[in-house]
Amino acid sequence: MPYPVTLNARPKCIFFTDFDGTITLKDSNDWLTDNLGFGVQGRKDGNQAVLDGKSTFRDSFKAMMDSVKTPYPECIRLLCENIKIDQHFSEFYKWSRENDVPVIVLSSGMMPIIRAILEHLVGPEAKDIEIVCNEAVDRPPKKMEDEGGWELKFHDNSDFGHDKSLTIRPYREHFDQRPDEPRPIMFYAGDGVSDLSAARETDLLFAKKGMDLISYCEREGVPFTVFEDWRSILATTKDIYEGKTTVKAVAKESAAKAAKKN
Repeated sequence: MPYPVTLNARPKCIFFTDFDGTITLKDSNDWLTDNLGFGVQGRKDGNQAVLDGKSTFRDSFKAMMDSVKTPYPECIRLLCENIKIDQHFSEFYKWSRENDVPVIVLSSGMMPIIRAILEHLVGPEAKDIEIVCNEAVDRPPKKMEDEGGWELKFHDNSDFGHDKSLTIRPYREHFDQRPDEPRPIMFYAGDGVSDLSAARETDLLFAKKGMDLISYCEREGVPFTVFEDWRSILATTKDIYEGKTTVKAVAKESAAKAAKKN
């Protein structure tokens, strides 16, 4: 249910999340690039250029996807065989459904792939997850079923191709304009360069251990809470939902751990 319909149920929390490398153990787009496209080093070089401000994510990601010539249905089949999700995400999603917490996937990936992987690994109930992402389309005169017959269609005209902040921001602005209306706690979980635009937009940011999003947050002074898998995300979210702790307390604890580490 897109904004503003999501708010009609007055949820206590809203959980926004990246898909690739966050819900999944491996990034499906990275897998396509590494195995069917221009390879690991080209991908890593592109990601580093984005982090260094020498390239936009949009240009880097387009180059990755343009390097994959395998017919799209075959890409989906191979990804469903090779990509796995974090085993604790299904537990988190079950809890979210039981407690009316909307889960909204914000991805730079492509809708047919994300839907196929979720329904393959989570089950038919995954169809209820709202997904905002890019698309894949025919590359005329060829069709998606042909070699080199598909291309990426970006969600918007931003330097990200899909600026995730543009989906989150209306929720924030809704309550900024209605200060007396109960405001849900908003979370975001991510891991990489596609998540940079969303990093400052929610009340609590979960950033995956050892990944590029943490490097960015440390450099830019963006508060974050480290996660290794969805078990810790579920535990923290449940504690906040049930009033056992607060976003401020979690953020303070995370900052103290980061300071001790440094």
